[in-house]
Amino acid sequence: MQTSDLRQALLILASSSRYRASLLQQLGLPFRQQAADIDETPLDGEDPQAYVLRLAEAKARAVAAEFPAHWVIGSDQTCLLNGRIHGKPGTAENAVRQLMQAQGTGVDFLTGLCLLNLSEDICLTLCEPFRVVFRALSRQEIEHYVAVEQPLDCAGSFRVEGLGIQLFERLEGRDPNALIGLPLIGLCDLMREAGLNPLLLSGASSEQ
Repeated sequence: MQTSDLRQALLILASSSRYRASLLQQLGLPFRQQAADIDETPLDGEDPQAYVLRLAEAKARAVAAEFPAHWVIGSDQTCLLNGRIHGKPGTAENAVRQLMQAQGTGVDFLTGLCLLNLSEDICLTLCEPFRVVFRALSRQEIEHYVAVEQPLDCAGSFRVEGLGIQLFERLEGRDPNALIGLPLIGLCDLMREAGLNPLLLSGASSEQ
C-alpha cells in the first residue's frame, strides 16, 4: 500500500470520542471521525477480552459498511476491578463509589482495537492490557478529585491525562495511551501488519 493509497482511502475513527481523536492526531495521519451506533451490552458469560474485541470490531464494521474502501479504526475499553467489569460512572456518586473501591489496589484495563478495510478484506485486532495501582486515598480526596475533574464519561472514573495522575502509585503497561482509549503503539503495530507504514505516512492534515 503506497502513501497515495492511504491518503485516498482516508482513515476513519469509528468513535465520537474527543479523547480518542486527540490521541490519533499525534500520529499525524489524515483521518475523520464517524460515530458507530452499536449495542454494547455484554453477552452472557462473555470473557472481558472477548467483549472488548467484539465491540471494537463491531464499531469498525458499522462504519465500514458506509465506507468500504477506507481504513476504519474501532476501539473499545473496559475496566476490571477484582475481576468485575466497571463501566463509565455517569454520575459523581458512581465515580466516587468506583474510586473508593479502587483505592489502595490495582485496576486492570483492557482495550480492544480493530483495523478494518472491507475492500482489502483485512481485519486485524488486538487487546491491549494496562494496569494502574491506586494510592490509598481518603474519601475527601476522592470527592474533591471528582468534583474538580468531573471524569463521568471515563472508564475507571479518572483522566490519566489530567489530575487523575495524582491518584496513582504506579502504572504498569507498554502504552499509557491505552488508558485514554486508543493504544497508539498497538495501532501502529496493526498498520504495519496491514502493509502500512504510519511513520512514512505522517504529516498530512486531518479531516474531522
